[in-house]
Amino acid sequence: MLLTLVFAYLLVTIAIGLWAARRVKNTADFAIAGRHLPLVMIITTTFATWFGSETVLGIPAKFVQSGLNGVVEDPFGAGTCLILVGIFFAAKLYKMSLLTISDYYRERYGRVVEVVCSFIIILSYLGWVSAQVTALGLVFNLLSGGAISIPVGMLIGTASILAYTLFGGMWSVAVTDFIQMIILVVGLGVIAVFAADMAGGADKVIALASSKDLFRFLPEPSFHDIVFFFAAAITMMLGSIPQQDVFQRVMSAKNEYAATRGPVIGGVCYILFAFVPMFLVTSALIIMPEQAAQLIAEDPQKVIPTLVMERMPFVMQVIFFGALLSALKSTASATLLAPSVTFVENIWRQVFPRISDKQELRTMRIAVLVFSACVCAYAIALEGTPIYEMVSAAYQVTLVGAFVPLVFGLYWKRASTQGAIFSITLGLLAWGLFKLTPAGEAFPAQLAGFLAGVVGMLIGSLGPQAIKNVHASHHKLAQGAAV
Repeated sequence: MLLTLVFAYLLVTIAIGLWAARRVKNTADFAIAGRHLPLVMIITTTFATWFGSETVLGIPAKFVQSGLNGVVEDPFGAGTCLILVGIFFAAKLYKMSLLTISDYYRERYGRVVEVVCSFIIILSYLGWVSAQVTALGLVFNLLSGGAISIPVGMLIGTASILAYTLFGGMWSVAVTDFIQMIILVVGLGVIAVFAADMAGGADKVIALASSKDLFRFLPEPSFHDIVFFFAAAITMMLGSIPQQDVFQRVMSAKNEYAATRGPVIGGVCYILFAFVPMFLVTSALIIMPEQAAQLIAEDPQKVIPTLVMERMPFVMQVIFFGALLSALKSTASATLLAPSVTFVENIWRQVFPRISDKQELRTMRIAVLVFSACVCAYAIALEGTPIYEMVSAAYQVTLVGAFVPLVFGLYWKRASTQGAIFSITLGLLAWGLFKLTPAGEAFPAQLAGFLAGVVGMLIGSLGPQAIKNVHASHHKLAQGAAV
């Protein structure tokens, strides 16, 4: 019965998404909803995009093992990313009227940087979307009692998202996000109240978390712990900024006010509401202590679904899985669309120039289909990898390769194309070196890559001018000596 209701919910969201797809007439409608979304929809679509599998399953699994210190990357870093976008980036980018974030790299640095950054951004989405697909496979596996294998569940989940994203693009994503966020917030809120009652009160859940030192946020006062804590914090905080899905929400706003306020409000709401799954996983330690301890040792991602499936009444199960599917579908649909649009606009058009808007719209839809197939295959290949780790790894590549050129390009007039190329090259090389060698155990790879990227930007941009000044001074000295 529960599985039947879940499939019914999937069909309803597909129908809503296809209804919204009627508004898609051109590539601007498909990619950025024609820049028509009001503030409330910018808030809901940023919140819903961020609130995915890692928030419902990954964060609580990490929290129950390491406390708040272990989840600095997400939700704290991830939510702060949206706040930073709204304060420092949204207004500047919105005024440029671009279709993708990679268009900015072309306008500021040229074609080479545009293509390289596009590849970096597209690559980063593999891990994030795969995390959502993995969670969908897990949901169908649990609901069917193992009758549907996790890989088959991944295929079903991907197909359900693809059904409306393929046709409606950003319009379908925004409308379904709006509805799914309401279901998500109300559903998880009800579940949290019910779980608190089962645990003997919210005060007991909070007291247990405190007794286990789960509220400890700051690292131990050692260089190693501090530097790895800082690296984890900036991975999503900064690495998520040069991302097409964030940029799409900014550019989809109907005015600058919505573009700047939407991400800030969405980010604050995300950080606050992410505490609900953490509360749920802690309540499970009281409601089913032995089983929870066993699941934490084996697969902590299953603690909350098991709590709901085995200890809560049927109506709570319906509410929970409706909320969970809302979280997964909203994130997955957005992250399928973003890299596909980037590929067509910034890579495909380098080889095949635009002939007509209609043809480009068709190409974007084909790209969504192909990327969906790649993501599903990637998720199946990585089956068993923790969801939190999949998301974390996804943003390291954009942090070391794309963030520095973006922020320096917007806020430093002397940033040059050569500086951007140096930054990307040194950032990726340093990251790869620390990632693949024992050096990464002493110093975090993503922080090494980020720092190398900053150095590369400074050397590449200031170096030629410094050399020119040295030559000029030598020339003047030579003229003086001749006289």
